[in-house]
Amino acid sequence: MISIIIPVYNQVKKLEQCLASIARQDYTNFEIIIVDDGSTDDLGIIYEKYKNIFGLKLEIINEENKGANAARNAGYKKAKGEFFLFCDADIVLEPEMLKIMHNMLVYNTEASFVYSSFMFGHKKFKLWPYDAEKLKIMPYIHTTSLIKRSDFTQNGWDESLKRLQDWDLWLTMLEQGHTGIWIDKILFKIQSGGTMSRWLPSLAYKLFPFLKRVRQYNEAVAIIKKKHNLA
Repeated sequence: MISIIIPVYNQVKKLEQCLASIARQDYTNFEIIIVDDGSTDDLGIIYEKYKNIFGLKLEIINEENKGANAARNAGYKKAKGEFFLFCDADIVLEPEMLKIMHNMLVYNTEASFVYSSFMFGHKKFKLWPYDAEKLKIMPYIHTTSLIKRSDFTQNGWDESLKRLQDWDLWLTMLEQGHTGIWIDKILFKIQSGGTMSRWLPSLAYKLFPFLKRVRQYNEAVAIIKKKHNLA
């Protein structure tokens, strides 16, 4: 079974589209754990609507606002599945996503997680095969990847981090001897208005180092590199 863990904070409209895409999945052996990270909008309406669709497959956990990583940790500790999918509320899944990812992990026993290419709005992030050395240099694997429960890091997500949490997770798993495998398909789309909306073209980081967003990104990179002893 796949445990789909969705941290959400004031994203009712995006969450509804995310849940609708899960309802269209070809693979149906899953549970959904929504972790409400102290939202102030009316999440209950969406929960009740999709409770009628998913039944016992859907659960909601209400938490104080502690950030996405704390919400993800609260979710996976409740999860019952053999696989984890940390799915942000702004994700819309292609109908075959769960089936393709699940089959890839089942047939590639050496891999601990599987990731795919994706869309952000009209921009395509095609990615490439898993490369440990490249991972040490740059983040390229999205949070929304399917992970074997048995290989997931024991300490979960680092709740002290506010940026590049996914890069930290994949580096931690690499240090523990776990690697991933890439699916050469676009299996999900990120809705605009979330964290990915702060994405800037790579050229901007070279030409505009004085921008606040660029400075914050570089500071986050330095924190991750120091934690993982990367040059």
